[in-house]
Amino acid sequence: MAMVDPLPEPPVTDAAGVASVGESPGTRRSRLVLAGFLCFMGVLHFVMPKPFDKIIPSWVPGSPRFWTLASGASELTSGVLLALPRTKRIGASLAAATLVAVYPANIQMSIDNPPTTAYGIGLLLRLPLQIPAIAWALKHTKRT
Repeated sequence: MAMVDPLPEPPVTDAAGVASVGESPGTRRSRLVLAGFLCFMGVLHFVMPKPFDKIIPSWVPGSPRFWTLASGASELTSGVLLALPRTKRIGASLAAATLVAVYPANIQMSIDNPPTTAYGIGLLLRLPLQIPAIAWALKHTKRT
């Protein structure tokens, strides 16, 4: 009796049915978690802009609301692009650039809330975490 090869596994696809060719399940999961986080934060900029307005450094030209909405749009756009296999590399590049661009606001937030409270300490400790977040985004700019 001849052995029949089993049918190959179907490729992993996104919601639009686009195959994630050559991407491991762990890498795909990492990319989608980052995309979800970026989309969530991007939406927050639009539905709750006041906290974001407050952390725009005073030396940044223009209105804080403009920068809140611009950074929210950038986070939302990078998250959507990152979620789709065809645009994941450009989305990851935009995500890394956005994380670098908003770093001064995170520094300003720490300056405005000195480490005399648990909240201020948390903000200070959060600053170095931006570096792995940027590296996380950059990881997804590579061809897989």
